[in-house]
Amino acid sequence: QVRLVESGGGLVQPGGSLRLSCAASGSIFGVNGMGWYRRAPGKQRELIAAMLIDGSTKVEDSVKGRFTISRDHAKNIMYLDMNNLKPEDTATYYCNSLNLVRFPNWGQGTQVTVSS
Repeated sequence: QVRLVESGGGLVQPGGSLRLSCAASGSIFGVNGMGWYRRAPGKQRELIAAMLIDGSTKVEDSVKGRFTISRDHAKNIMYLDMNNLKPEDTATYYCNSLNLVRFPNWGQGTQVTVSS
């Protein structure tokens, strides 16, 4: 079984910053590429940042220059550093494998709300 636990969300004002953390148990880190996903109200879940199996990273255009994905390999923790947050970043954020066929289950996510 795989357990995914996201943390670090909260309520912040526009322009603020947050660091999200993802801890996982089971065989997922080090085996598959990992990513951060988010689901905004009324929208489908989308991949916004990815760390591929070769160690390279990619981010979606909507967060490019503001969000950074990283991983602590020794502790098996993945991070999403979020800067210059905007109201449109409001969403529930999830971490998971990039291979959703092999790992189709999701954690509870962590809520990020950006509002004045």
